[in-house]
Amino acid sequence: MESNNDIETYPGFCSKCGSILPSLSMEEFIKCYSCKTVFGPESNLWNSIAEYNIILNSVEDIDNVVKTEHNKNDADDGPIAERRCSQCGHNQMSYAAVQLRSADEGQTVFYTCLNCKFTESENS
Repeated sequence: MESNNDIETYPGFCSKCGSILPSLSMEEFIKCYSCKTVFGPESNLWNSIAEYNIILNSVEDIDNVVKTEHNKNDADDGPIAERRCSQCGHNQMSYAAVQLRSADEGQTVFYTCLNCKFTESENS
Protein backbone atom coordinates (compact mmCIF):
# COMPACT_ATOMS: atom_id res chain seq x y z
CA MET A 1 0.00 0.00 0.00
CA GLU A 2 1.30 3.42 -0.91
CA SER A 3 0.86 6.47 1.33
CA ASN A 4 0.33 9.78 -0.45
CA ASN A 5 -0.56 13.29 0.70
CA ASP A 6 -4.10 12.95 -0.60
CA ILE A 7 -5.29 9.42 0.36
CA GLU A 8 -3.89 5.98 1.02
CA THR A 9 -4.12 3.85 -2.11
CA TYR A 10 -3.31 0.42 -3.40
CA PRO A 11 -1.60 -0.21 -6.75
CA GLY A 12 -4.14 0.10 -9.56
CA PHE A 13 -6.18 2.80 -7.81
CA CYS A 14 -6.00 6.57 -8.29
CA SER A 15 -4.06 8.33 -5.52
CA LYS A 16 -6.24 11.46 -5.87
CA CYS A 17 -9.80 10.08 -5.82
CA GLY A 18 -9.39 6.34 -5.04
CA SER A 19 -11.12 5.13 -8.24
CA ILE A 20 -9.89 2.05 -10.03
CA LEU A 21 -7.53 2.93 -12.88
CA PRO A 22 -7.84 1.61 -16.44
CA SER A 23 -5.59 -1.26 -17.45
CA LEU A 24 -2.16 -0.55 -18.87
CA SER A 25 -1.98 0.06 -22.60
CA MET A 26 0.72 0.87 -25.13
CA GLU A 27 0.39 4.59 -24.31
CA GLU A 28 2.92 6.17 -21.96
CA PHE A 29 0.35 7.43 -19.47
CA ILE A 30 -2.73 6.35 -17.55
CA LYS A 31 -5.68 8.71 -17.12
CA CYS A 32 -8.14 8.26 -14.25
CA TYR A 33 -11.71 7.93 -15.50
CA SER A 34 -13.18 9.84 -12.53
CA CYS A 35 -10.91 12.79 -11.73
CA LYS A 36 -8.97 12.84 -15.03
CA THR A 37 -5.58 12.79 -13.24
CA VAL A 38 -2.80 11.70 -15.60
CA PHE A 39 -0.09 9.36 -14.31
CA GLY A 40 3.11 9.33 -16.37
CA PRO A 41 6.00 6.87 -16.49
CA GLU A 42 7.60 8.45 -13.40
CA SER A 43 4.71 7.36 -11.15
CA ASN A 44 4.94 4.23 -8.99
CA LEU A 45 2.21 2.56 -11.05
CA TRP A 46 4.79 1.40 -13.55
CA ASN A 47 6.72 -0.51 -10.89
CA SER A 48 3.88 -2.91 -10.14
CA ILE A 49 4.61 -6.61 -10.32
CA ALA A 50 1.92 -9.09 -11.29
CA GLU A 51 2.23 -12.70 -10.18
CA TYR A 52 0.09 -15.65 -11.15
CA ASN A 53 0.17 -19.42 -10.89
CA ILE A 54 -0.85 -21.83 -13.59
CA ILE A 55 -2.17 -25.06 -12.10
CA LEU A 56 -2.20 -27.95 -14.53
CA ASN A 57 -4.01 -31.24 -14.06
CA SER A 58 -1.78 -34.21 -13.42
CA VAL A 59 -2.03 -37.42 -15.42
CA GLU A 60 -3.44 -39.15 -12.33
CA ASP A 61 -6.29 -36.62 -12.10
CA ILE A 62 -7.18 -37.13 -15.74
CA ASP A 63 -7.12 -40.92 -15.32
CA ASN A 64 -9.59 -40.62 -12.44
CA VAL A 65 -12.02 -38.60 -14.55
CA VAL A 66 -11.76 -40.36 -17.89
CA LYS A 67 -13.26 -43.82 -18.03
CA THR A 68 -11.01 -46.51 -19.39
CA GLU A 69 -12.20 -49.09 -21.90
CA HIS A 70 -12.65 -51.55 -19.03
CA ASN A 71 -14.99 -49.21 -17.15
CA LYS A 72 -16.97 -48.31 -20.28
CA ASN A 73 -18.11 -51.89 -20.61
CA ASP A 74 -19.34 -52.13 -17.01
CA ALA A 75 -23.12 -52.13 -17.21
CA ASP A 76 -23.67 -51.84 -13.47
CA ASP A 77 -22.42 -48.27 -13.58
CA GLY A 78 -25.32 -46.75 -11.69
CA PRO A 79 -28.42 -47.80 -9.78
CA ILE A 80 -30.10 -51.10 -10.59
CA ALA A 81 -33.80 -51.42 -11.41
CA GLU A 82 -35.98 -54.50 -11.65
CA ARG A 83 -36.79 -54.30 -15.35
CA ARG A 84 -36.92 -57.17 -17.82
CA CYS A 85 -34.47 -56.95 -20.72
CA SER A 86 -36.26 -57.21 -24.07
CA GLN A 87 -33.21 -58.90 -25.61
CA CYS A 88 -32.33 -61.72 -23.17
CA GLY A 89 -35.12 -61.62 -20.56
CA HIS A 90 -32.84 -60.89 -17.57
CA ASN A 91 -34.78 -59.02 -14.87
CA GLN A 92 -32.15 -56.51 -13.67
CA MET A 93 -30.95 -53.45 -15.57
CA SER A 94 -28.85 -50.46 -14.54
CA TYR A 95 -30.18 -47.04 -15.49
CA ALA A 96 -29.19 -43.41 -15.95
CA ALA A 97 -31.66 -40.50 -16.23
CA VAL A 98 -30.69 -37.59 -18.49
CA GLN A 99 -32.51 -34.37 -19.43
CA LEU A 100 -32.09 -34.34 -23.23
CA ARG A 101 -35.22 -32.44 -24.23
CA SER A 102 -36.42 -29.04 -23.06
CA ALA A 103 -36.96 -28.37 -19.36
CA ASP A 104 -40.76 -28.56 -19.53
CA GLU A 105 -40.63 -32.09 -20.96
CA GLY A 106 -39.73 -35.32 -19.19
CA GLN A 107 -36.32 -36.90 -18.88
CA THR A 108 -34.86 -39.74 -20.93
CA VAL A 109 -33.92 -42.88 -19.00
CA PHE A 110 -31.27 -45.20 -20.46
CA TYR A 111 -31.39 -48.82 -19.28
CA THR A 112 -28.51 -51.30 -19.70
CA CYS A 113 -28.94 -55.02 -19.13
CA LEU A 114 -26.54 -56.45 -16.56
CA ASN A 115 -26.45 -59.78 -18.39
CA CYS A 116 -26.13 -59.02 -22.14
CA LYS A 117 -25.26 -55.28 -22.02
CA PHE A 118 -28.21 -54.43 -24.28
CA THR A 119 -29.18 -50.75 -24.02
CA GLU A 120 -32.64 -49.25 -24.41
CA SER A 121 -34.13 -45.85 -23.68
CA GLU A 122 -37.47 -44.60 -22.40
CA ASN A 123 -38.85 -41.06 -22.60
CA SER A 124 -40.79 -40.34 -19.44
